[in-house]
Amino acid sequence: MTTAEDSTETTVRNGGGHNGGGGGSANTSSGRRDGGGTGAPGGVRDGARLAVLAHRFEAIVRRMSNTLARSGRSGVLNTARDFSCCVLTADGGVLMTGQSPPIHVMGGPDLQARSLLEFHPELRAGDAFLHNSPYHGNTHAADHSILVPVVDDAGVHRFTVLAKAHQADCGNSVPTTYMASARDVYEEGALIFPVVRVQEDYADRADILRMCEMRIRVPHQWRGDYLAVLGSARIGERALLRLAEEVGWDTLDSFARDWLDYGESRMAAAVSGLPAGEATVTTRHDPFPGVPNGVPIRARVRIEPGDGMIDIDLRDNPDCVPSGLNLSEAASRTAALIGVFNSIDHTVPHNQGSFRRVRVHLRENCVVGVPRHPVSCSVATTNLANRLGNIVQRAFAEIGDGIGMAEVGTGMSPSEAVVSGVDRRGGGAEPFVNQIFTGTNGGAAGPLGDGWLTMDDLGSGGTLLLDSVEIDELKQPLVIHERRLAPDSEGAGHHRGAPGLHVEYGPVDGALEAVYANDGSVNPMSGARGGLAGERSAQYLRDSAGGLTALDICGPVRVEEGERLVARTSGGGGYGEPGTRDPRAVARDVREGWISAERARRIYRVVVDGRGEVDPAATARIRAGNAEPDADTAPDTATATATAPDTATATAVDAAVRAAATAADAGTAVRAAGTDTAARDPDADTDRDGGSAPAGEPEPVPEAHPGPGGGL
Repeated sequence: MTTAEDSTETTVRNGGGHNGGGGGSANTSSGRRDGGGTGAPGGVRDGARLAVLAHRFEAIVRRMSNTLARSGRSGVLNTARDFSCCVLTADGGVLMTGQSPPIHVMGGPDLQARSLLEFHPELRAGDAFLHNSPYHGNTHAADHSILVPVVDDAGVHRFTVLAKAHQADCGNSVPTTYMASARDVYEEGALIFPVVRVQEDYADRADILRMCEMRIRVPHQWRGDYLAVLGSARIGERALLRLAEEVGWDTLDSFARDWLDYGESRMAAAVSGLPAGEATVTTRHDPFPGVPNGVPIRARVRIEPGDGMIDIDLRDNPDCVPSGLNLSEAASRTAALIGVFNSIDHTVPHNQGSFRRVRVHLRENCVVGVPRHPVSCSVATTNLANRLGNIVQRAFAEIGDGIGMAEVGTGMSPSEAVVSGVDRRGGGAEPFVNQIFTGTNGGAAGPLGDGWLTMDDLGSGGTLLLDSVEIDELKQPLVIHERRLAPDSEGAGHHRGAPGLHVEYGPVDGALEAVYANDGSVNPMSGARGGLAGERSAQYLRDSAGGLTALDICGPVRVEEGERLVARTSGGGGYGEPGTRDPRAVARDVREGWISAERARRIYRVVVDGRGEVDPAATARIRAGNAEPDADTAPDTATATATAPDTATATAVDAAVRAAATAADAGTAVRAAGTDTAARDPDADTDRDGGSAPAGEPEPVPEAHPGPGGGL
C-alpha cells in the first residue's frame, strides 16, 4: 500500500512554445500555457506559411523514417517497421511525429527531452544520446532512442530530433524484449541507458558500444540497428539545419509557436463539439506470472466541452505488481491519449498543443501510473497499455452515441513472438534472435465503420507491417505453415470488429524458442453500445502427429523440429447492436468468408441463402421476433464450403477455441470488462488525492494460471 506522500498528480504537460531557450511556462493544473484561458488560442498569423512549414517538417520526419526502414538490420525494423521518429522543440514539446506507432510518440518524447535537459544542460553540436530508461521518460527498455540536439552556429540549442527503435534483443536475461515474468528490473536484465552520451563531436564513444555488444546476443545485428537509428537522427538534424539556412531560425521559432497553438485550437474545437458527460470503465488483464488474479484497471473519463478539456483519472488503480506488466509514465500517458485521439476528429494534429487539452491524472507506484525503480516495465508498450487505451475510448462511446470505439484486439500472441535459437541451415551454426510479426489482432469497430483487419493493437495503431512469409523464412530457420482469417471471431455489432487470425509455424533443422506474452485468452475485448466482444485469443502446440496441446498464456516455449506453434489472435469488439446491421453487409461478410451463415442468422438475425444473398422475408420474420434465430440454422452446403476452410486442422483448432471460451464463460469469477456510466454532474470535482491502493476493484478471479484450452 502507498502513503499520502507517495501520491502525485501528473498531467499531460505543456511542452513549451518556442525555441532558442525560451518557451511558455507549464500550467500543471490545466495543461495549458499560462494566459491561454479556457478558450482557443489566438489566430494564426500566417496560415499559408504555417501550412507550408508544417509539410516541410513532415517531410523531415518522413526522411528520418525512410532512413530507418532502409538501413535497419533486424526484421523488427526493416520488415515490421517497429520504430518512430519525431521533432521536438528545444524545451521538449512534441512538434511533429509523422506516421509512427502512437505508443512511441504521444506522451513520452517530451519526458525524454526534459531528462536530456536535466542530465545534460550544456549541449553541443555533434552530441547524440542513447536513452531507453522507463524511469526517465522512455516507454520500455527494449525501445532504444537516440536524441540529437540541433544546435545553431552560435551554440544555441534550437530543436531536438528523436529516433526510437524497438530492438530484436536488449540484453534481457532470456532472449526476449518482452519479459512478462520479470519481478523487477534486475530479473529483467536489460541494459538501461538513462540519456547516456554515445557520440561527441560526431564520433562514437566506443566504450558504451562495447558494453552493448558484450551483453546483446547477436551483437552485429544490434550494431547495424544502432547505426540505422543514429543515421535517422542525423538525417533529421541535417535537414533542420538546412531548413534554417533557407528560412531563418526566427521563422522556425515562430512556426513552432503557431503550430502548437493551432493544435490546441483544433483540439479545443473538437472537444467543444462533444457531449458533456462522465463514465468510469473497467477491464481486467488475464492472469499472468506474478499476478495470478490478473490485473484489474479502471479509467474515469470526463468530457468538459465548455472548457474544451478532457479529464482522465487513472489514480484509482492497483499498486505496481511483481511482473513486467507495469506501465512506464510515458506508456500510461500515451495509452490514455491514444484512447482520446481515437475518439475525436482524426484531423486534429498530434502535438504538444493539442495535448494541452487533456488532463491525465497519475499516481506514483501505480500499475498504470508512474513506476519506481526497480519495478519492471518490460511489457509496458503492449498488454496493459492496450487495455488502458481501450477503456478510455470505450468510455467515450458510453458517454455518447456516435463517438468513441469498441476495444481493439490485444495480446502478444505466439504469432508475434520473439524467436531465437541456432540457425544450422547450410551446415552453419549462427545464433539468431528476432521478433516476428506473422499475425495481427482484430481492430475495433466504431460509429462509422467496421474494424481494421491489420490494426494489430491499440499502441501500434495499424502502423506496423505484417511480415512477409517468404522473408521470415529466409531470415530465420522456420516455416510458416498457415496464416488465414479466423471466421466468426469478430465482435458482432451494427459495425463489426475485425476477426482474429490463425497462424501456425515451426522450426527447420533444429529447435527454436518462442517467448510471447498474450492477453485476451480469458477476458475478451469488449464491444461498445450493445456490440459484442471479439473472440478470445488462444495458443497451442501441435505435435508431429497433429495433436493439439494448450499452452500457457505466457511463454517461453521450446518447439522441436516437426512441431508447430499455433496462434489464434483476438478479435476486435463490435459497435452497436448486431441485430441492426445492414443485412446486405451481413450477406457480403458470409460470401467473403468473414462469418458463417449460421452466425449471420443466430447473431445478426439475417438469413442468407445458398447463393450468399439475403432472404428478405425470412430475415424480416426473425428481426420482427416472429421466428427463432436458432431454428433451422444449418448453413447451405455451398455457402459453408465457400466461407470456412474445410480442413481437419481448422476444425480441431476452432473446436478447441470454442470449448475454451465456453469454459471461461462458465466461470462466474472471471469478469469481462464492465462499465459504470456515471449519472453525476459532469462538472463535479471528483479528483481523488489519496495515495492508497484503490478500493472497489473488480471481483478477483481464482488464483490459477490459465491454460486457454480449458479455462482456469
